[in-house]
Amino acid sequence: MKFIGIDVDGRTVIAVVKGDRVAPVADAERFYSDPAHWAEVAESLEATQDRASVREVPAAWAGARVLCVGLNYKAHAAEGGFTPPEYPAIFGRWTRSLICSGDSVPALDDRLDWEGELVAIVGTRLADASPAEALEGVFGYAAFNDISARTFQRHTHQWTPGKNMDRSGAMSDVVTADEVGDPGRGLKLETRLNGDVMQSATTADMIFGVGEILSYLSRIMTLYPGDIVVTGTPEGVGYARNPPILMKPGDEIEVTIEGVGSVRNPIVPASERAG
Repeated sequence: MKFIGIDVDGRTVIAVVKGDRVAPVADAERFYSDPAHWAEVAESLEATQDRASVREVPAAWAGARVLCVGLNYKAHAAEGGFTPPEYPAIFGRWTRSLICSGDSVPALDDRLDWEGELVAIVGTRLADASPAEALEGVFGYAAFNDISARTFQRHTHQWTPGKNMDRSGAMSDVVTADEVGDPGRGLKLETRLNGDVMQSATTADMIFGVGEILSYLSRIMTLYPGDIVVTGTPEGVGYARNPPILMKPGDEIEVTIEGVGSVRNPIVPASERAG
């Protein structure tokens, strides 16, 4: 099944997608209190609203944690001059930075870069879980663009400012884990800038697989349904190219993951920040 977020009177409601129609299921916080239950409910719902008639928002709830993994592909670590990490390199995003496919991204930095990634959304409480248990606890997956303001990212050793620019975390529809299967088998990931392929890899190339990442996190922090884990980007980012290729107003960036979906966003001038 596929889920999106929709805005209903200022509230985020999770809706199931059936063809070109949708059916509201539950408020985001309620949905993620027991996503397996609400997915069962969603199966029997009749989708009567045209998808084009609703205002889409990310399929996330405000209390979710967005935990990102850096340098999780060997070739990406190498292109940036980094040694592959011994443990997952974790940094945080805020849900306020999240946007949907079609939403615009303001160019608040002249070194604006793309990072195509796979997202795993936690479906059960995970504490000190094994990799197998953690993988089993995934509710769904999404394509993600961890759009990065490289100037601010490089100001200090902490990446947080460069990873939380307004409207910089672009997330696709959420597809349930039973439809995607184990990403370790290798899902093709591509990032295209104005139609040109910038990144092309498979999720089998990750240093730490989805289960390993979630297991590692669960050893130190309890993961809860709705938490969002962004699993890292492969080689092909813009700043590491010679010469660098960086995004500017008028560009369009798209991330596609096999069996999961796509997220496409236009880059707009900084003056459109409030849009």
